[in-house]
Amino acid sequence: MMALYDGQWILTALVLLPLIGGAACLVVPEARAKTVALATTLVLFALSLPLFWTFDTAESGFQNLASIPWIEAWGISYAVGVDGISILMILLTTFTMPLAVAGSFSYIRRRERAFYAMLLFLTTGMIGVFVALDLFLFYVFWEIMLIPMYFLIGVWGGERRIYSAVKFFLYTAVGSLLMLVAIVTLAWIFQDGSGAWSFAYEDLVSLELARRAQLWLFAGFALAFAIKVPLFPFHTWLPDAHVEAPTAGSVILAGVLLKMGVYGFLRFGLPFFPAAATDPVVVNAMLVLGLIGILYAAWVAAVQPDAKKLIAYTSVAHLGFVVLGVFGLTTQGIEGGILQMVNHGISTGALFLLIGMLYERRHTREIADFGGIAKVMPVFAFALVVVALSSVGLPGTNGFVGEFLILVGTFRTHPWIAAIATTGVIFAACYMLPMVQRVLFNRLDREENRALTDVNRRERLILAPLLALILLIGVWPGPFLNRTRASVEALIEHVETRSASVPAAEPLSLEPVPVEAVSLEAASAGAASVEAGGGE
Repeated sequence: MMALYDGQWILTALVLLPLIGGAACLVVPEARAKTVALATTLVLFALSLPLFWTFDTAESGFQNLASIPWIEAWGISYAVGVDGISILMILLTTFTMPLAVAGSFSYIRRRERAFYAMLLFLTTGMIGVFVALDLFLFYVFWEIMLIPMYFLIGVWGGERRIYSAVKFFLYTAVGSLLMLVAIVTLAWIFQDGSGAWSFAYEDLVSLELARRAQLWLFAGFALAFAIKVPLFPFHTWLPDAHVEAPTAGSVILAGVLLKMGVYGFLRFGLPFFPAAATDPVVVNAMLVLGLIGILYAAWVAAVQPDAKKLIAYTSVAHLGFVVLGVFGLTTQGIEGGILQMVNHGISTGALFLLIGMLYERRHTREIADFGGIAKVMPVFAFALVVVALSSVGLPGTNGFVGEFLILVGTFRTHPWIAAIATTGVIFAACYMLPMVQRVLFNRLDREENRALTDVNRRERLILAPLLALILLIGVWPGPFLNRTRASVEALIEHVETRSASVPAAEPLSLEPVPVEAVSLEAASAGAASVEAGGGE
């Protein structure tokens, strides 16, 4: 076993296993598809879990590396690896998927083979994004995710499922196409300077780019990542997608897919374009947008009559905190941001599962349709209270640790932003706790609510690991933070060193840069000037 986890093929096994399981779901009898999907995701989680212990916390670089030439003429390869920035994201994905599958057992009653196959195909795409070390491969996995999620919303969603699915697809596709242009431009710049094409991460991250070139290329990546986060004002697709998606779709959206935008900033935005990512104009813009997302989403969530839409807006607020941590550019902030991505996946995923359990019993998500159900569903009420307190950042829960580190890290570099963002914690209590009170503790004055049954054994098995992690991370976050620290410190050192080496004679500008100039500046890194017309 140690040979397997010290070797290079464990990540490939994690990518291929759900693909094989998804194909199996399509050929087994309809009634057995859920069993195959659950077995596949449980094996996947069991296979991934030893990575947590075998991961070398002192190593800042990539581990479990594997690379096979794919399209050699263009320098494209199948290259995968894991470091401290991606290890927790991989484990979050494999942890979330069996819960999402088990949470769909009584919710999905039609086209079950296709549904569970789509969940597993989506899993391959998500894991692939977190392990890809070739930018072309990364883009392939990034786009693969769109297809199964589009069908999960469009086929098994609510009344406005087609509108929500198309909106989700268009928003994400537009940003992705601009990112593709930026990826190809990077590869072309590398080819112009070295004479050979390459999409390898290590080759492209070492490019010396002029300041204005970094701005435009960073913008191409940043738009795709900002839409996926989603960062205000690119967030409008998210509430619709969450509300109309089936419970499993909402859990995966909140638990994993939204994290890919922040992961993209950490993996590509900061290390590839350090001068642009650390420029005061860009940093302040990202911090302000994150801050607006925290406050705006909190105010909008507070007036939502639909519990699922309320939770959807909380995702915008929580990811706003994560953006602050990343662009605060401190060790505490980025570590807190990574941990908060995990915390948000656990807490918000649990909230969507709980609301889905209510919807299965009452076929409504309107907060006003409930009241006093703690009397008839005590175990459900206990779980909802714990998860809600985690979501608002109560000390002793996982939500507090992540937000505290983010605010401390941001305060070191941008104290006023951190001070204003702290009010978001107060606003979180203002929208979450009244919802809990209205659902659980008001008068039990509706006959249909008196007949509700408490969570069954399957649902308790789903909730138990989520509640356990909420408390475990809240009181003992060290093992999780230890796995991120070396990579985060290396990232900050890389960004500071590389940004300092870029001449600061002229500030970032929105004036277009000729493509020839971008290429020449990359090919003649360190030169004081470039002779126009010498691109060949």
